[in-house]
Amino acid sequence: MISEIENNLVNELKLSPIQSKIFLLITIHGKMTPQKISENLKIEESLAKQTCTELIGLGAFIDISESEFEAMHPRFTVVNMYRRMCERENIEFKRNKLVDSIGVLLEKPYDDVRTK
Repeated sequence: MISEIENNLVNELKLSPIQSKIFLLITIHGKMTPQKISENLKIEESLAKQTCTELIGLGAFIDISESEFEAMHPRFTVVNMYRRMCERENIEFKRNKLVDSIGVLLEKPYDDVRTK
């Protein structure tokens, strides 16, 4: 299921594969530092930090401190990222059921990790 969501994030929202992986990691597991992201995904810490900064610009994350990143609620975030992608690509923004389903699928793991 995660790889399918990853592919949909790349295809529908035009995220890069690494942006997709980091977005899912933080959405599902909660706020993280670039160091923790790099350990989880076996990537350079500088790439993790750079990608998180890009995801802030895409409307996916908020930086809660200089060293920690957090995702916003996925139902809101995924639609927000889709709207921004439509603006960048000069595509008419309209309801996209696949995009909506990504937010719905991620809602439970997002809530679960934040309400322990």
